Amino acid sequence: MTEIQLIEACKRKDSFAQRMLYEQCADMLFMVCLRYVTNKADAEELLSDCFVKAFKNIDSFSFTGVGSLTAWLRKIAVNECLMFLRKKKELVISIDEYPVLDNVFQEENVFQNLHVAAILKNIQTLPPGYRTVFNLFVFEEKGHKEIASMLNISENTSKSQLFKARNMLKEMLAKNN
Repeated sequence: MTEIQLIEACKRKDSFAQRMLYEQCADMLFMVCLRYVTNKADAEELLSDCFVKAFKNIDSFSFTGVGSLTAWLRKIAVNECLMFLRKKKELVISIDEYPVLDNVFQEENVFQNLHVAAILKNIQTLPPGYRTVFNLFVFEEKGHKEIASMLNISENTSKSQLFKARNMLKEMLAKNN
């Protein structure tokens, strides 16, 4: 079944197509959720919420090319995670700001030779604010302006949180090596 056929079948509420979409995307979306929340039970609940919302709103989805469905599902997952963190009041962004220079973020990739599980484990130990900004910047490829808007913080706070998250991750990785 092509992606377009799968979408159309899901729009018709075809349970086989819904299960197929779930099986194709659940692992990837679960990993997205785990990057934002550290508790597996919370990540499973968020994954479930993501698919409920997706199936409920599938009629509003418009296919723009291969991969657009996955991108749409990732966006739903990230938004569900952010709403969850806000509701639990875990998304606290410290407002102390470092002076930030743009070239600070042009560093070499410190994750290059690490296993994904090790990286995820270290990311999960970051404070929620650091973790959220780091995930949005690195994995969701959002810019600081968009992150600031999403989290209702200043661009400099976003930059500061990313700077602190990267430094904390580097320290953790140095200790582990």
